Amino acid sequence: MKTLYVDRIDDFKLGHNQDHTALTGCTVIICEEGAVTGVDVKGGSPGSRETDLLASENTVEKVHATFLAGGSAYGLDVGSGVMKFLEEKEIGFDVQTTKVPIVPGAILFDLGIGDNKIRPDQDMGYKACENAYQNEKVFGNIGAGTGATIGKALGPEFSMKAGIGYAGYQLGPLQIAATVAVNAVGDVIDPYTGKQIAGIFDRKKNQLLSTSDILLSKGEQSLNHHGYYGNTTIGTIMTNAKLTKAQANKMATIAQDGIAKTINPSHTLMDGDTLFTMTSNRIEVDPTIISILATKVVTEAIIDGVTKAKTVLGVPSVQDLS
Repeated sequence: MKTLYVDRIDDFKLGHNQDHTALTGCTVIICEEGAVTGVDVKGGSPGSRETDLLASENTVEKVHATFLAGGSAYGLDVGSGVMKFLEEKEIGFDVQTTKVPIVPGAILFDLGIGDNKIRPDQDMGYKACENAYQNEKVFGNIGAGTGATIGKALGPEFSMKAGIGYAGYQLGPLQIAATVAVNAVGDVIDPYTGKQIAGIFDRKKNQLLSTSDILLSKGEQSLNHHGYYGNTTIGTIMTNAKLTKAQANKMATIAQDGIAKTINPSHTLMDGDTLFTMTSNRIEVDPTIISILATKVVTEAIIDGVTKAKTVLGVPSVQDLS
């Protein structure tokens, strides 16, 4: 059976909102009926909201949205706007007296570009939800990818612009997709060709450099400089496969292989790489198939986010490479 590319997944709505002057934004993924959801966090510097409730042993089975945001820890305020929007639509966990929207999320650090005094907030989260109902299909310098950059180990003068990307497939009735905001310290590698696509870029020599080689050459020197802390790749996988909460968590863990395949180095102590898996739980399928496709869509969403990014404030993109 052949996999077919799809630009949307049934049962899910995806929307962005951003400030193109401040260069920050957020992305929201909504499942109105609730999605069994898991999460996996890699690296030593995560920023997240409501991820503890996703542990397999905890009570809540379904969430109603996840969000991805810039703004570092300030961006977690987006979750309040998503909750407000969903509450107004009476979407949430029924506690008899009201319905409480369950909204986990993750953030990335983009305070080193644009105006760091303006961050994704409740209003931006609310507007991203409104936009999700417009069936948005635009990626790159938008949403959580608005201020995303990569290749930052030698400082901003060597960095490149990245963004948020998407990839989705259908195999029979099975659907699976991922949206990923790429904000890595490392280089992006196309695992299908082994070619470096982007990363540390010497603008004077018009040449890509190897982040791993540079970091290793520093030996015991401190790496807490040049914006090395300004990293983290975050994303959400969407599917209609039937999964338990434990399986959804496991799929998020396996899908981190997509980050490891395309970003070098990844999952460092100064990254907070985080992936969610959300499923509307409709189609019976071998979980091994899901694990293969989850890794594939994360891999391709990362490449998409980098190749669709555009130059901003003099930070070059892949589109500028000759």
